[in-house]
Amino acid sequence: MKKIAVVILNWNGAKLLDQFLPSVVAFSNEATIYVADNASTDTSIEILKSQFPSVKIIHNPGNYGFAMGYNEALKYVDEEYYALVNSDIEVTENWLSPIIELFDSQAKVAIIQPKILDYKKKSHFEYAGAAGGFMDKYGYPFCRGRIFDTVEEDLKQYDDEIEIFWASGACFFIRKEVYHQLNGFDATFFAHQEEIDLCWRAFNAGFTTKYNPKSVVYHVGGATLKEENPMKTYLNFRNSLFMLTKNLPKKDLFPILFTRLFFDGLAGIQFIVKGRFKHCLAIIHAHFAFYKWIKTYYNQRNNEQKTNYYKARNIVISYFFKNTKKFDQLF
Repeated sequence: MKKIAVVILNWNGAKLLDQFLPSVVAFSNEATIYVADNASTDTSIEILKSQFPSVKIIHNPGNYGFAMGYNEALKYVDEEYYALVNSDIEVTENWLSPIIELFDSQAKVAIIQPKILDYKKKSHFEYAGAAGGFMDKYGYPFCRGRIFDTVEEDLKQYDDEIEIFWASGACFFIRKEVYHQLNGFDATFFAHQEEIDLCWRAFNAGFTTKYNPKSVVYHVGGATLKEENPMKTYLNFRNSLFMLTKNLPKKDLFPILFTRLFFDGLAGIQFIVKGRFKHCLAIIHAHFAFYKWIKTYYNQRNNEQKTNYYKARNIVISYFFKNTKKFDQLF
């Protein structure tokens, strides 16, 4: 049996499979390749069977979203390492070897992210992950190479292997035993920020997440759920609050939650000013969902929350008021 499994989650992504799966098949000799299908109603299965006979198909009985979709599919994957890969990812030659070598040589490393560049503009990092993810004190995620909407050009400035706080779900490597020890992704998230939540739980449990620039992939981004879709806004704001409730140190929990609710209100006002009223409503709906479920998520807390989870104090202030647009300007 091969050591690593490449698992691509798919839902009605026939065109994406046709476009991007060839690179995965061509450059993944070290891996067993799976497509976990969330009950697609398009021609996805027909394309897989006719054009990619070497790819194993896992049939999920419903559209379980990202989190539960992977949780269900990975019950049937036995390889030692998982490579969870979006269907809109183009991989490059030798993308798996550096990952396997890092896992094999450093037992404490549980999660790894490759360098993620923009498929549409290959000289630049891609929004979702770039050169590795971090958090500020208030739970706002940012990356080396991307802060909010400012994305940097890849000038090899982040070609060092370092420890990071979170790895992007667009291309997410994790040890099988760690994934199951942590009970996988939080299925109630459905999609968005579940990978950060999993990395945070791994961090609190004493595991390490790393960025490996020797592995390079290209990501389209937003191919499954567009940025202008209010559902994306709803999931991001709701899941962020869920994640904070579960993982923040006890002494910081409620002060930070109240601060986040205030900043969310400012974001809602910004959407109104821009005429994006549905996105403002999405934030309101996210808050009501949070109020409904806060007790449930509070009860999921344990005694392992660490205080040194953040890299910057307040990325919102730095970016919008101090004009800090690049990662290296933060320090």
